[in-house]
Amino acid sequence: MTSHPLIKVHRMFELVEPLATVSFSDMVTEAFRALGMRNYWDGYFAGRAAPLGLAPAEVVHAAFYNFADGEVARHIPWVWGKTTPEEAIAVRERGSATALRQRMGQLADSPGLVRIADLATRAAISAPTEGRVLYAGLRALAVPEEPVARLWHAATLLREYRGDGHNAALVAHGIGGTEAHVLMALSLGMRPEEFDRIHHLPRAQLAAVIEGLRDRGLVDTAGRFTDAGRETRERIDALTDELAAPAYEVLSVHELDELVGWLEPIAATAQAGDH
Repeated sequence: MTSHPLIKVHRMFELVEPLATVSFSDMVTEAFRALGMRNYWDGYFAGRAAPLGLAPAEVVHAAFYNFADGEVARHIPWVWGKTTPEEAIAVRERGSATALRQRMGQLADSPGLVRIADLATRAAISAPTEGRVLYAGLRALAVPEEPVARLWHAATLLREYRGDGHNAALVAHGIGGTEAHVLMALSLGMRPEEFDRIHHLPRAQLAAVIEGLRDRGLVDTAGRFTDAGRETRERIDALTDELAAPAYEVLSVHELDELVGWLEPIAATAQAGDH
């Protein structure tokens, strides 16, 4: 059992997410385009998969879990003909730190930033790596010295640690990657055909996934959650929080509260940059 309440663990997820996902911002995409990437997704796969080295598309597909068949292979290994994993790691870190600093504004120069980056990093490098492939790849990288870059790196580690655990929770409940996106769309009150992560899939392919969920009693004929579907989603979310908790065991109750308190305004400014 964790010494921290799971509601606090979930709150950390909400706070590190906008910090880590600056890696997918326009600034970072443009930095990858300068290396010869054709589009956003080339940069996405090059940057996020780089800690895995020259892993084939099949391995990246397995680690990322929620992309449809063939999507990864459109970018991996093509991107490695334009850059190397080492260069992609450096470009991603540099671009992400610049984007985060820009979004943080005056908060980037706060005298407390070193303390909060150190607390986040302590948590981020403390968790067990077993079964956490993307997290383990990131753990093998050097921790940046500059405080904003260090904070981004810590947030990315914590995000991927949770993500690896989330994938394990999905596997344990028999939910495939595309199915997970359908369930996410429904939890957001959206039709799957409108959800940005899967709306591009062929309609027949998406319809087959929804039909499979319907056959399992998770989705009704109107394309909404059944009680069983909602309960499954809730169990997956709860298990994901439980599996994310070990990263924070190294922090005392006071330190985690301090980390949350500092991250709240930083995450708010980072998130505002998305709109």
